[in-house]
Amino acid sequence: MTGFTPAPSSADLGVYGLGVMGANLARNLARHGHAVAVYNRTTARTERLMDNHAAEGEFVPAADLADFVASLRSPRVAIIMVQAGAGTEEAIGQLAELMEPGDIIVDAGNTLYTDTRRREEALRDRGIHFVGMGVSGGEEGALLGPSIMPGGTEESYQRLGPMLESISARADDGAPCCTHVGPDGAGHFVKMVHNGIEYADMQLIAEAYDLLRHVGGLSVAEIAEVFRSWKDSELDSYLIDVTTEVLSRTDPATGQPFVDVIVDAAGQKGTGVWTTQTALELGVAVPAIAEATFARAASSSADARAAVRGASIELGASQDAPLAGVEREAFIEAVRQALYGSKIAAYAQGFDEIATASAQYGWNIDLGAMATIWRAGCIIRARFLEDITRAYAQEPELASLLTAPVFSAALAGALPAWRQVVATSALTGVPAPAFAASLAYVDQLRAERLPAALIQGQRDFFGSHTYHRVDDPTGVYHTLWSTPERAEEKWN
Repeated sequence: MTGFTPAPSSADLGVYGLGVMGANLARNLARHGHAVAVYNRTTARTERLMDNHAAEGEFVPAADLADFVASLRSPRVAIIMVQAGAGTEEAIGQLAELMEPGDIIVDAGNTLYTDTRRREEALRDRGIHFVGMGVSGGEEGALLGPSIMPGGTEESYQRLGPMLESISARADDGAPCCTHVGPDGAGHFVKMVHNGIEYADMQLIAEAYDLLRHVGGLSVAEIAEVFRSWKDSELDSYLIDVTTEVLSRTDPATGQPFVDVIVDAAGQKGTGVWTTQTALELGVAVPAIAEATFARAASSSADARAAVRGASIELGASQDAPLAGVEREAFIEAVRQALYGSKIAAYAQGFDEIATASAQYGWNIDLGAMATIWRAGCIIRARFLEDITRAYAQEPELASLLTAPVFSAALAGALPAWRQVVATSALTGVPAPAFAASLAYVDQLRAERLPAALIQGQRDFFGSHTYHRVDDPTGVYHTLWSTPERAEEKWN
């Protein structure tokens, strides 16, 4: 294969980078009737793909990058599937030198949207389309049908769209889980927020498990059955299925529940951090996502955890006896309702972040379409995304997802149990930071008045930062705090 030279213009598109994700994406494209050029800097990976999967479709292998580009029909499309960072930067530069105006380079990795915006602008000046494309679904999704979130120009999507839609997951109504998200970095931004919501969803599920085990007194096997039963509720989702499988597994080496032999330090690759940092920059509240990110960091702080555990008596941690009987069943239901309420809040925060960025950058992102393409293929696919899709179809300009009738009614029903669960968490010392932060978020948005008025007064006192008055909301005022009469000045 290393001496093979592909015929010019013989491939519909190409995949550069044949790790598991890249190879699976190439196979998915080939299985759907597209001629796929394949290239990897380590030729052995290209050879392995051809040795194992050549019969699945039409592949056009190349050992040389120039041959890879030459094999693409015009306008050329090259999808990069390499490690984010320096590897992606290098691949983009190499391809750009070989491509012509009108050609398309697609970055399908997890890339910070600001890098995508920078790269898109630079390549636009050279006449090359650059598409930042989010792909969710993991290795299996890449092969069998992911949720795909491409940004870039409308013109590039006219070329890419039919191919991407053909390989994407399909929702129950048959709609492809792929759509053009918006210009420049919009696709990678939406994928970033998707991952932030994923962080929150996973943390909330983990907190539910912890409460059921250490307050409810359920065994791991019993908790697995509880999660399995929740498939018949509005909590039905891929992550609930995953949780059920993990909790149902027994470690063959020790005979213990599998979850008990895993070190309790959660890893992360940065998208939760990006989502949180970006929300701070945009001035958007995403407390569930932030607490989920912080919880992973806290779980990995082994030395600090050990030190604080040693001081637990002084800290006054309290743990009552596990619940039993009717009380236990009632607590299980309360946790279910708290989980659903928190999940609604977390998704509302994510959609608010997308809406805010869309307005700031002029992306014009269709929030309902984002919910639509997350219904299958992606990690956060869930039954209640159908409700989100319908909510935005009925009112595209929702100020908050919490105001949609289906969710406002659900929150009203869940709030009493949700408060009980958060209070129980605090009283027993079983941490549930994402549950608590999500509840506080809803309460903040519901409040008639917030203590922010006091904060503005404080800021004006020590920094002359000014304030608005309720009887003159457009006016800008400052109080002369150092004068005996505390005189007030209007600054505009």
